[in-house]
Amino acid sequence: MTRPYAEVIGDPIAHSKSPLIHNFWLGKLGIDAEYRACHVRPEELADYFATRRKDPLWRGCNATIPHKERVQLSLDAIDGKAQAVGAVNCVFRSTEAELTGTNTDVDGVEEALAGLNLEGQEVCVIGGGGAARSAFSVLAGKNCGSVFVLARDPDKAVKAANQCNVFGVGMKMEPDSVAFCESAVLINATQLGMTGQQMMPGFILSQLDELANNATVFDMVYSPLETDLLSAAQRKGLRTVDGLVMLIGQAAKAFEYFFGVAPPRQHDAELRALLTS
Repeated sequence: MTRPYAEVIGDPIAHSKSPLIHNFWLGKLGIDAEYRACHVRPEELADYFATRRKDPLWRGCNATIPHKERVQLSLDAIDGKAQAVGAVNCVFRSTEAELTGTNTDVDGVEEALAGLNLEGQEVCVIGGGGAARSAFSVLAGKNCGSVFVLARDPDKAVKAANQCNVFGVGMKMEPDSVAFCESAVLINATQLGMTGQQMMPGFILSQLDELANNATVFDMVYSPLETDLLSAAQRKGLRTVDGLVMLIGQAAKAFEYFFGVAPPRQHDAELRALLTS
């Protein structure tokens, strides 16, 4: 390795689309650097960071499952976004000697909800885990009304929402809840509907009629890109936002941390085509 680099670490990691995204931007900008995937097992995490700290060419890394919480033990500082979410998905050199952890999933959610005026509006979030916490962190700054949280463990989900300074109302993941009632935004922050995972329950698809007439449905899942949830929302004439918006948005912020410049977002359509080919 003779040029600057960043990488994504996880276990497993071969499925990650991050190298395609970052190397696409590096190529467009003509930057002589690279971004790669590195398989790091949980027991190897401390040694990984000890080694990378000594490498002057290393610019940082994205962390994915199962490292988003344990990675914090190897860092010098955690910023406010990572503290709010309780997880780190991006590590960068804040100084030559110090590593800081942040959470750019928050930036990805912010991009997905850009342009929406949610002041006083009700919102529904499906899920109460780490992905949901990134949504709660963004909603905390939107001055929205109640945030209904549809989850298998409503108490745990509401606790997560409250920790992110959101007034959460927990609802059991079952038919006939009032979680969707006139909500301006529905966010799926689970793996439901993802390739290889459980399907989105039919009762959720059938209850989309209960959302506000001009509601937005945002699904964090990006494989498949058009999920059953988004297809059902489109058939009902609702605005939809797919998971690639968040994926690219979070990567864009990480790219700035790693390489010191903003990525060329004018090429987003070409990038989306590559990611879905």
